[in-house]
Amino acid sequence: MASTTALDLRRGAAIGRAAVLARYATSWVFLIPTLVFFVGWQLYPIFRVLWMSFTDYHFLRNQPAQWVGFLNYANAFADPLVLTGLVRAATFTVLFLPGMIFVPMLLAILVDRVSHPTLATTYRLILLIPAVIPGPLIFVLWKWLYNFNIGPIDYLLAQIGLVTPQTAPQWLGDPNLVLAAIAMMEVWWGLGYHTMFYLAGLAAIPKELFEAARVDGANEWSLFLHVTLPRLRPILLVLVVLRFGTAMAVIDEYLILGGFNRALPTYTWTVYMWDEAFQIGDWFQGYAAAIGWIGAGAMLVVVGGLFWVFRSRD
Repeated sequence: MASTTALDLRRGAAIGRAAVLARYATSWVFLIPTLVFFVGWQLYPIFRVLWMSFTDYHFLRNQPAQWVGFLNYANAFADPLVLTGLVRAATFTVLFLPGMIFVPMLLAILVDRVSHPTLATTYRLILLIPAVIPGPLIFVLWKWLYNFNIGPIDYLLAQIGLVTPQTAPQWLGDPNLVLAAIAMMEVWWGLGYHTMFYLAGLAAIPKELFEAARVDGANEWSLFLHVTLPRLRPILLVLVVLRFGTAMAVIDEYLILGGFNRALPTYTWTVYMWDEAFQIGDWFQGYAAAIGWIGAGAMLVVVGGLFWVFRSRD
């Protein structure tokens, strides 16, 4: 009798293990498409470009690539266009990030205080309109707005007497204005999207904290500094890290609005990388890959610093 009971227990355990394995196997079957996409479209390109950066790979040559070690990296570090391109990208990032952080935060605080549900929803929808417009349309629209001859911005400035048709600013042709002009476009484009992040963070703050602080005599500025801002730190970290990466790696805007003019600040390290990989000579993609990894490495260092700055202090 005892042996029969032990046998039944072993059979039950074996059946249970088989059921667990079958359940896990079923889960992995559903994960296969995601894994294929991740390996094929994420991991493979990363390691492929890493390998290319250590070779003399030219796309338009018929001969196989030769291993050159760190030669591409040494040449890139000695190339003034790489350093200049990184500085230009950093300049654009400095111009873009403050507007991306503070303007949506201010709008989110104002929208969050709208008590009428219909008005609050309407404001959210209006703010999200630019975010759903495709990028190329945004670039063409703002290229027209900034146009020196027919653009409405210069026309309005001339109408109110700030400039004349002869002295109107060339927003995309002046090296001193082009990065600020593109940064303004980017802030407008992402305004609603970034505001939604802050609204989600504000919704998670208990209202009792504000009421208790007001009872203690806190004014609006104190509420913002000591209640709102500390609890928005995770949102700030996400937005700053994401938008730092996109700002440093901008390329579409530069290609459409600035082209391949090396005299303009829009010729950053990303445009130089594209130029080397798909425009100049026989497409020296090994060197372009090294430029890309140098830029990515510089960005990772800064991102690590951002995580340290926004670390939890609780």
